[in-house]
Amino acid sequence: MPRWGQFIESYSCREGGRERERQRERERERERERERERERERERERERERERERERQRQRQRQRQRDRETERERERERERERERERERERESRNFTKN
Repeated sequence: MPRWGQFIESYSCREGGRERERQRERERERERERERERERERERERERERERERERQRQRQRQRQRDRETERERERERERERERERERERESRNFTKN
């Protein structure tokens, strides 16, 4: 009988140890999963930042395009004004000739 009691106690200790090890392994796995989730979140944040940077680039590009268009329009207006001035000068010369 004492041998049977020792066996049960020994078995119980081993099983308790195994259960504790399984518990520790489950906890390690949960921690690994939490770390993987944190890494996924960091990657999502990096992707959001890259997208924000791409959007800033697109906005800068659109602004440069608008600036170029504005400058071209100003130049066309200056050219029209020069043309009107030349026209007035021609009319003035024609008027003084006659």
